[in-house]
Amino acid sequence: MGHTCDPAAERVAEKLGFSCHHADPLITFRNPFDLANGTMPVLEVLIVGGAVFALVHAWRRWRRDGDPVNIALWSASVVYLAVIEPPLYFPGWFGLEKQVGFIFSHNVFTVQFMYDRLPLYIVAFYPAISQLAYELVRALGVFARRGPLAGSVAVAFACQVFYEVFDQLGPQLKWWAWNPGNRMINQPVLASVPMNSMLLFASVSFGAMTYLVVRLAGPKTGRGALPGWSVGWRTVVAGAVTPLAMIIVSAPSGAFRGDDQIGIQRGILSAELAVVWIAGLYLLADAYRAVRAGDVRQAASPVFARIYPAVYLAVLVVLWLVALPAYFASTGGVTEQGTPIGSLWYAALCTVAAAAFIVAVLRVNVPEPAAEPVRS
Repeated sequence: MGHTCDPAAERVAEKLGFSCHHADPLITFRNPFDLANGTMPVLEVLIVGGAVFALVHAWRRWRRDGDPVNIALWSASVVYLAVIEPPLYFPGWFGLEKQVGFIFSHNVFTVQFMYDRLPLYIVAFYPAISQLAYELVRALGVFARRGPLAGSVAVAFACQVFYEVFDQLGPQLKWWAWNPGNRMINQPVLASVPMNSMLLFASVSFGAMTYLVVRLAGPKTGRGALPGWSVGWRTVVAGAVTPLAMIIVSAPSGAFRGDDQIGIQRGILSAELAVVWIAGLYLLADAYRAVRAGDVRQAASPVFARIYPAVYLAVLVVLWLVALPAYFASTGGVTEQGTPIGSLWYAALCTVAAAAFIVAVLRVNVPEPAAEPVRS
């Protein structure tokens, strides 16, 4: 039981209003109308529905257009989750108590796996957000014009802005809670969100995974359509290797551990996030200009790219509006309900950038691109 509900995990779970003791090791079902608050089932429907929508779209792209990238990216996202999440939930299982420690705990939702640590909506979140970002960037022709590296950087930026609208809100609405005792990983922070998470999980992981998938499974000049088994192993490799990119990018700030060096870490992480923003904004503006100028050979952007990103952003904006009264009544960064608030200004900035992606795709009205060979 110590490896599934150690003292740190127990304290965080109690703050969220549940006990991590005696949890089912496989799966637990709960009444969606009896969760901690009414925003939680709304979030589940939004994310799980988005993942299903993304899967249908990805399958259609593969079977109709012969492009396996979407289905490979969807599946690689699940492989990546299977690799990265268990060590975060149970560092003791992997001998990582000293190197990583207990980082955070999700609240309990309608469907929960792995001793109540993994909600179904989190399983769905990875493929939903990766597909959302990839399709927006692909619809704007970035991959076709600039190749897989620039396209993946644009995906990293798209994930940053869509992810952080969600990430900055979650702790206040008790969707999850960070472990304040883990200063090694959870410092420095922007409001209540660790900056390591903002950079590594919200951008680097998705950008690296997209690049690997496009390079490994994407159509290439002189190569015929890949058989299913080939797409399968390439997908597994892409998802499993993605965490290595996170380790590499985390090295500069990770070299300065300790409370007396948090300022240096903050500066490094801020600079790396600034690079994501500068490169992403440039690629977004350049893609919009190119499509409007007729430089991109494409026709109706995919239905998924025209519907789900807008629905995702609209629902999260409504949830932010629900949270604002408690946000503005908070004292010292903590609401009257005892939950930490996120960064409103950063969430607003991300909302504007996410809306820019959506508007760009809706206004350019480009036809849906067919599979194109990957540029070397």
